[in-house]
Amino acid sequence: MVRNKQVLLKNYVDGFPKESDLEVSSDATISLELPKNESGVVLLKNLYLSCDPMMRNRMTETYLGAYMESFKPGSPLVGVGVSEVVESSHPDFQKGDYVTGYINWEEFSVVRNPQLTKIQHTDVPLSYYTGILGMAGMTAYVGFYEICSAKKGDYFFVSAAAGAVGQLVGQFAKRAGCYVVGSAGSKEKVDLLKNKFGFDDAFNYKEEQDLTATLKRYFPDGIDVYFDNVGGKMLDAVLANMRVQGRIAACGMVSQYNSLQEPEGIYNMSLVIFKSIKILGFTFYHYLHLYPKFYDLILPLLREKKIEYIEDIAEGLEKGPAALLGLFSGKNIGKQLVAVAHD
Repeated sequence: MVRNKQVLLKNYVDGFPKESDLEVSSDATISLELPKNESGVVLLKNLYLSCDPMMRNRMTETYLGAYMESFKPGSPLVGVGVSEVVESSHPDFQKGDYVTGYINWEEFSVVRNPQLTKIQHTDVPLSYYTGILGMAGMTAYVGFYEICSAKKGDYFFVSAAAGAVGQLVGQFAKRAGCYVVGSAGSKEKVDLLKNKFGFDDAFNYKEEQDLTATLKRYFPDGIDVYFDNVGGKMLDAVLANMRVQGRIAACGMVSQYNSLQEPEGIYNMSLVIFKSIKILGFTFYHYLHLYPKFYDLILPLLREKKIEYIEDIAEGLEKGPAALLGLFSGKNIGKQLVAVAHD
């Protein structure tokens, strides 16, 4: 038996979450031997944990998502992770395999009837499977290639553009020949968008008093495609600047996740009709069958260094709460994840 450090939800959260809503605990113990005479069990050594905005929704008693349940107070958080198989009585997994899937925020996990995927491509960093080769990458791929219908010459705008999804969407749009502008929350991020990710332009939304006027300045002829990661006031300003028959891929509403019971109103919805705007919300869960097609595109780009990708790695489970909650104040640059340290 060994101690098994965990990150627990202490109580359901109302409003903006605080680090005190989470607890890093070393009280739990775990056996590093599998149960005898039980098949289909996998013992995991967890390596990387993904910090994702939708985890905030699961901290409320009534989760508004349709495909997951709320976290339980006193239990570990759950999210996308990368793990090494320590022992296995499951025929699909062997000791030494690397896997990805939904795992507890803890050092070791015993998983029965696991919904895990064996990692086949280990020539790229394993941490990438929390982001560019995982949910974030698939979200960017699906949103751009399946929903945006972007074409060469389109005026393309992406919010939260320096985040895990936005940085990829912007690069996909540039590869397609679009004129691309992104918004972010600091000068450092704006510089990255223009100088590292190849955006045509970018702005710090925190420095702008009138987002409608700001977007008019960057898109004097209007926006053809908007990839929405934030919702709220930005979405409202975009609607005022969309061109006729514009398209909006609604991927995230991070500005609203701490006020789900009293979200901001959208006042320009009539323009959806007057401008014949198409808006489609989506999650990558409905497109899992496209993973092989996505890998065929993204893996060569990574191997040939034709796409840029930035990770923001917090070292150690004890830094997990700050890393996760930092998403909601824009502290992360690139994909935020936690590297699990083992003694």
